[in-house]
Amino acid sequence: MAKKFVLGDIHGAHRALRQCLSRSGFDYAHDHLIFLGDVCDGWPETRESIEELMRIRHLTCLLGNHDQLALPWMKMGPSVSSWFNQGGEATMKSYEKGVPASHIAFLENALPYAIIGGRCFVHAGFDPDRPLEFQDVDTFLWDRNLARRALEAYHTGATGNLTPYTETFIGHTPISFGKPVQGAGVWLMDTGAGWSGVLSMMDIETKEVFVSDQVPTLYPGVRGRGQR
Repeated sequence: MAKKFVLGDIHGAHRALRQCLSRSGFDYAHDHLIFLGDVCDGWPETRESIEELMRIRHLTCLLGNHDQLALPWMKMGPSVSSWFNQGGEATMKSYEKGVPASHIAFLENALPYAIIGGRCFVHAGFDPDRPLEFQDVDTFLWDRNLARRALEAYHTGATGNLTPYTETFIGHTPISFGKPVQGAGVWLMDTGAGWSGVLSMMDIETKEVFVSDQVPTLYPGVRGRGQR
């Protein structure tokens, strides 16, 4: 029977992505992967990471804020210095031989959010008191309020549900627990792969978690985001 998995922010860490897919026994032809966005920026293999995701037959890909920042450069627009210094340099280097049109289309077709089986998947967050159709893309890609509330609920053991959905899965806000955590129905899936943490992938139904090695150990001698 096909399985459904959710995956946190990759940030160019293709080796970590391969580990998660392998350790979960992911079936590229039959299983469904919901990727929460930010394939770009940080570690040196954005190109390879997108190629890997494109091999997955049943993929739901969400747009992350770093993907949004990388797109103008991919389409040959001017680079933004703040993006360059927040992992964009690594993305640019991974495409030294040019950006395939298929990679641009891959990011352009990424979704702002997805509702699947009563569950909500979004990169950063949203206002749970307003219908999603009345909220803007910047909220879905940049908001941290929902993550803060979920973390508070996790630490206090608060019950209930912060959103109208049976479960909500978000990335964007890195956590340092080494695995995803849940607070009041909101799962935080960004376990710091873009920095010094791990990449996490979870079976949505069973909640079994599959994590990579710490990403800096997979790229010895390479500096990730925030490393000097």
